[in-house]
Amino acid sequence: MGRLGKKHIDVPDGVKVFVADKVVSIEGPAGKITQDVFENLEVVFQDGKIFIKNKVPQTPRFRRLFRKTDALQGLLRTLIKNKINGVIKNFEKTLEIHGTGYKAELKGKKLVLNLGFTHPVEVDIPDAIKVQIGKNTVVTFRSHDKELLGNFVANIRDIYPPEPYKGKGIRYAGEYVRHKVGKAAVGAQK
Repeated sequence: MGRLGKKHIDVPDGVKVFVADKVVSIEGPAGKITQDVFENLEVVFQDGKIFIKNKVPQTPRFRRLFRKTDALQGLLRTLIKNKINGVIKNFEKTLEIHGTGYKAELKGKKLVLNLGFTHPVEVDIPDAIKVQIGKNTVVTFRSHDKELLGNFVANIRDIYPPEPYKGKGIRYAGEYVRHKVGKAAVGAQK
């Protein structure tokens, strides 16, 4: 039996929570966001606390379904907790661009990346994400939606992931790229 899903979530001051029709709406100083409730789960908001309840009976007949919804109960609690944290203070991710002449710039609601391709790569920025560029090679992304932010930043990184020989490409801030030995270095060792 999961323990995390049974814990309540304290809702801080300044955050409004509405539960209706299998949807939890959360509003705060940084924005507004919703979360769908999974099947066989129920979300109750009372006295400034959110409780997630498993509606499947804990009997031998429903053991498999209970285990599945028990796991989803913990997942739903974590998703709601992340959304509450996001509407209080934005989440942030940073990408670094490595390579001679590689750079990023903003043009309206587009992120333009010059990565050594024959043409610059233009990426539309969703409304919920704010982008800040420092030194042309460090791009910081902020959003109240952790899931949207993570997916968007991962898609940007996938345009040119760091290559293992020279380390050129786009990487997360602080990401370690393991370098391989090139052919010339292998031939010199023999």
